[in-house]
Amino acid sequence: MLSPQISIIDLDFLSFPGVIAVYLIELPHATVLVETGPASTIPQLTAQLADHGLKPTDISDVFITHIHLDHAGAVGWLAQKGATIHVHPNGAPHLVNPEKLLQSAKRIYGEQMDFLWGTFLPVPAAQIHSTQHQEVIRIDGAEFQVFDTPGHADHHNCILYDGILFSGDIGGIRIGQSRHIELPTPPPEFNPVKWHSSIALIKSIRPAILAPTHFGTYNDVPFHLANLDKNLSELEDWLSRVMREQLPLSDFTHSLKDWLDKKGRNHCDPALQPYFEILNPSWMSAAGLYRYWNKTHQI
Repeated sequence: MLSPQISIIDLDFLSFPGVIAVYLIELPHATVLVETGPASTIPQLTAQLADHGLKPTDISDVFITHIHLDHAGAVGWLAQKGATIHVHPNGAPHLVNPEKLLQSAKRIYGEQMDFLWGTFLPVPAAQIHSTQHQEVIRIDGAEFQVFDTPGHADHHNCILYDGILFSGDIGGIRIGQSRHIELPTPPPEFNPVKWHSSIALIKSIRPAILAPTHFGTYNDVPFHLANLDKNLSELEDWLSRVMREQLPLSDFTHSLKDWLDKKGRNHCDPALQPYFEILNPSWMSAAGLYRYWNKTHQI
């Protein structure tokens, strides 16, 4: 069970419940969020905080697993309200000056950028704490330990609190207590070697509960991590086979979608199947895989 002071805030992204989670931790004299969600869901976040008797100005600290907009898009807005932002050192400069971050995202999302993510505000440098690997951060008597976990992105942290590991995207996507676990592989920093190492690190931490941002909490940690590792290896094998066919990106994207459907999506509850394509769109993951292969492999 979660500690009594921890709540899951569902941001109801694109009117889908159970897609993006923000974790609320209410301490005696401080209030902490893990993740912020995108700026487009600020109204939902505000309303959910109000349900807990809180205002945005009550948030003292925010931990973000990484700076992708579905995880950290509202971080500048919360900094304006007074929160201290705890972020991986590779991500911190992009919060202060988000121009490159937003240009990169716009190349991926194009005209859908504002609709999906809203307006990203910069974070004042004075309100940023750049974390270090295995650093313990004490807030109001509570301890939060931060772990550098690359593979999905080189600016990715996991945060351990009270036996719960907030795993961002390195712990994969798992929806509605499904047994299917999927790996989001967007450009530009997907790296399976680093990802395997991060999974090994998480296994060594031995958390009691995993809390991925997409979505919820899971106490079958050995199963989850073993399957995440296995799925990553199978993805690598598939990528090696398919890329030797020298497919154009459009055909490669269709092949990935077919493989993901056959491998796991089609075996999920039909009500959950659309969620995976929302959170891990084939065209985006295909772009990340394609870029990784062409950057690091010889065909």
